[in-house]
Amino acid sequence: MTADELRTKYVEFFVSKGHVQIQGKSLLPDNDPTVLFTTAGMHPLVPYLLGEEHPAGKRLVDYQKCIRTGDIDSVGDTSHLTFFEMLGNWSLGDYFKEGAIEMSFEFLTSPKWLNIPPEKLGVTVFEGDDAVPRDEESATVWKKMGIPVNRLAYLPRADNWWGPAGSTGPCGPDSEMFYYVGEAPCGPECKPGCSCGKWLEIWNDVFMQYNKNAAGEYVPLTRTCVDTGMGIERTVTILNGKQSVYDTEIFAPIRGAVEKAANYVYGSDSEKDKSVRIICDHLRASTFIIGDPKAVSPSNVGAGYVLRRLIRRAVRHGRKLGIIGQSQQGEAPFLPPIAEVLIEQMKGPYPELLENRARIIEELNREEQKFLETLQKGEHEFEKLLPNLLKDPRKIMPGRLAFKLYDTYGFPIELTEELAAENGMKVNRQEFDEAFKKHQELSRAGSEQVFKGGLQDHGETTTKYHTATHLLHQALRTVLGEHIAQKGSNITAERMRFDFAHPSAMSQEEIKKVEDIVNEQIQKDLPVSMEVMELDAAKASGAIALFGEKYESQVRVYTIGLPDVFFSKEVCGGPHVERTGILGKFKIQKEQSSSAGVRRIRAVLG
Repeated sequence: MTADELRTKYVEFFVSKGHVQIQGKSLLPDNDPTVLFTTAGMHPLVPYLLGEEHPAGKRLVDYQKCIRTGDIDSVGDTSHLTFFEMLGNWSLGDYFKEGAIEMSFEFLTSPKWLNIPPEKLGVTVFEGDDAVPRDEESATVWKKMGIPVNRLAYLPRADNWWGPAGSTGPCGPDSEMFYYVGEAPCGPECKPGCSCGKWLEIWNDVFMQYNKNAAGEYVPLTRTCVDTGMGIERTVTILNGKQSVYDTEIFAPIRGAVEKAANYVYGSDSEKDKSVRIICDHLRASTFIIGDPKAVSPSNVGAGYVLRRLIRRAVRHGRKLGIIGQSQQGEAPFLPPIAEVLIEQMKGPYPELLENRARIIEELNREEQKFLETLQKGEHEFEKLLPNLLKDPRKIMPGRLAFKLYDTYGFPIELTEELAAENGMKVNRQEFDEAFKKHQELSRAGSEQVFKGGLQDHGETTTKYHTATHLLHQALRTVLGEHIAQKGSNITAERMRFDFAHPSAMSQEEIKKVEDIVNEQIQKDLPVSMEVMELDAAKASGAIALFGEKYESQVRVYTIGLPDVFFSKEVCGGPHVERTGILGKFKIQKEQSSSAGVRRIRAVLG
């Protein structure tokens, strides 16, 4: 079964069960400072899982592109991925455990759908603890479906519990489905969830059943929800009996392009195979990040830094495969032609890749060339160190100097070791690793302030800022012109950041005019109202919809002002205040460039 077939079958199945297909969202989440990227299929659905009504109803299904960056250094083995696709179906206060499990089992085992032999399936459920009882409800349903006791495992909270994302909020047990790939159990206790490698997780049903309050108590929810997730890449690997995601048709076109560029046959050398896998994954992730409607470019901060790291790691492994020579000026970049193959392959489910093809190729080309220049600088710095290094009779380059080349110039340790070997030396790798580990710990400590959850903040202050972005957007269109289009926003409890398409820097006079217009609308204490409408009707009524954004047929439209005489009208998911008068004084702190053709405003409410 191909990825396209799985994607189609999944949506078709759940639509037949009364679900409405909704559009997957951007890789760059809106107004959520807790994560850099959309990390799971449920991420864009969080407001609705927390209680908001979804315009499409209570039963939803979609496929969602995701990025997870915690394991970048692990990518290169046969399973880790940075970019992946998630299939998901949701019940928002509709069916619960029995309905979810019955549908999961039918989709997995029915000859019309995945046709997996039931004897190949096993499941896990929450074993219970002092705070929450064992999930016998799920276990009973699974037994009714025909799962025998020896393929049903009760596992602890670390394995079968979701949430809350923060210290309080919705949470509950989950039930994971596993596919058995072994011929014989590893022992008498071998059950789903066993670490022997014979059981591969294929799907997960999360049951949001409780609310954890400030006292640490788990209070049953009156409105229970179901959130499920199935990874396309892993499922296709299992269904086709492959040992690695990189052996599937998903990676065949891009892997073939890498092999051709390197004049190498995959499977011939384990180290070269690892480089092929890294290039495939990292270029795939980079192409989707750049091709996202929110236009991320390589940089030294945030999502742009992750993108830069992915591209440069791919380039480095291109060198290891011999695709790139010794950083010669004028070398033709190798990443863009491979990205073209990926764009052609994925343009069906993700048309934004084709729409943004020119930007993808331009950004990859620019960053690859820039990294080659960085490598040249690093080689030059090594040459400057070389005379003193050769004086050491031990012929050992201190690890701290190797780390300096890495930290200051971005020069990879592998290349430092190559240059050292060419000059009859070795690098003190232990000293380098110690310095690198300390660097990682410092970076991780900072990252924990970013990757701390995944739930959008719907507090009072951030809700005010969210409403203020609508006022700012319209004020910019009034002052600068109707071409102004939002390219992204990021809101915390302290400030708002708003990116918009505009070719030049704003003058001080223009900044002042925008501020004055926003504050004027705040002083008018305009009402803020919401209406669910058909997307075409919303646009016809004057509502602004973001270009390139994927919307449902039914959307929420927020109007600031009276229905017939309004200041702002936008398609948006919320949250918003009820009147502008409570926002306070609006002040632009900075206006600057974000990327080519995109400006960024930072502002506060006083």
